Amino acid sequence: MDWEGRRQSDNVEDQRVNPTGGLVTGGGIVGLVIYLLVTFLGGSPQTANLASQVGGKLANEFITTHANRQLTPDEKKIGKLVATVFADTEDVWTELLKNTKTPYRYPKLVLFTGQVSTGCGGASSAVGPFYCPVDEKVYLDLDFYNELKHRFGAIGGDFSIAYIIAHEVGHHVQNILGTSSQVRKAQQGTSQIGKNKLSVALELQADFYAGIFAHYEQKYLDAGDIDEALSAAQAVGDDAIQRRVRGQVNPDSFTHGTSEQRKYWFTKGYQTGDINQGNTFAQLK
Repeated sequence: MDWEGRRQSDNVEDQRVNPTGGLVTGGGIVGLVIYLLVTFLGGSPQTANLASQVGGKLANEFITTHANRQLTPDEKKIGKLVATVFADTEDVWTELLKNTKTPYRYPKLVLFTGQVSTGCGGASSAVGPFYCPVDEKVYLDLDFYNELKHRFGAIGGDFSIAYIIAHEVGHHVQNILGTSSQVRKAQQGTSQIGKNKLSVALELQADFYAGIFAHYEQKYLDAGDIDEALSAAQAVGDDAIQRRVRGQVNPDSFTHGTSEQRKYWFTKGYQTGDINQGNTFAQLK
């Protein structure tokens, strides 16, 4: 990806040197609980309060403080890459939504290490990258990039990072358009399997939006960049993760979609560039 020397977003908060976190439990339980609360209960004030209460109770078990440190040259470089990609998401989505009833609102992206305090409560990097609808921020521990390569088998590359960011920004777009709140409403009163299917559709649409972003980034892409994104999507499919961790898969428990589904919807977004082609919920009818 041709990213060096281009505009960097002013909406990136780098907490890797001076983190504001410190709220975490062993094993990343707080992060997991907060993530599930945000995903299934939604980004309302009530959810934020509940998340904070749960996080606070669990965090009493184990509190970690951070010492200031200096970023390495490689860490500084990847921070610039992230800021450039985030700037591009701002440009793409501002243009795509400018003539709609819901113009694009810039989110913020927080780079952190280990744990972080969010509008949705305390979170651990064990959750992976996530979007908090309460404060409209994307949270990213860049160690996840190494996890993708070394634990999940992705080929890596700068555009795999761009895919991760674009997917989370896709959740922000869903928040702006009201899709997320509609899904949370639909999840009420349905079975766990029904909730999971709606969650899968929401995640696949975020993959589609990541593909939309890639479509409008083509002038900056190098040979192999799309393969990097598809490799990342392959690595984080529910079936791939369950097979790796459990040795078997349970489709009824999927919350993000299979590897093939994630690649399909990213590719569709990339090929069409049309936001109206991303109705991942149609298959539920």
